[in-house]
Amino acid sequence: MFDTKIAILVLEDMDTWQKLNVTAFLASGVAGEAPDCMGEPYLDADGRRYAALIGQPVMVLSATPEVLLRARNQAFQRELSCAAYVRAMFSTGHDAANREAFAAENVETPDLVGLAVRGPKKDVDKTTKGARLHA
Repeated sequence: MFDTKIAILVLEDMDTWQKLNVTAFLASGVAGEAPDCMGEPYLDADGRRYAALIGQPVMVLSATPEVLLRARNQAFQRELSCAAYVRAMFSTGHDAANREAFAAENVETPDLVGLAVRGPKKDVDKTTKGARLHA
């Protein structure tokens, strides 16, 4: 049904609130990078409008630091749309500070706690190899 796939990988050993926070931010990154993945706005029975949601399933996966780094590298090699969240961003309070924290990370080994990828199904599946469905 869909030519593309969206997967969000989160570090397995974080608190639940952190996993949910990272997942929400990364989903917004996918939506911002690929507006074509958005569905239509929702209307309730009284005609009240609700915001559009991503119009395809989003797989949320659990990963180790090694799997996250490997997935990041694979995403760039396969030219997938990619959003990332690093641990230092938990200690910031706004978007500009998040970008500063992100830019300060080691390019080769960033302290990734989350990664979202979107692209052709086959490429996303290969990119997320080693991650498992989040429980």
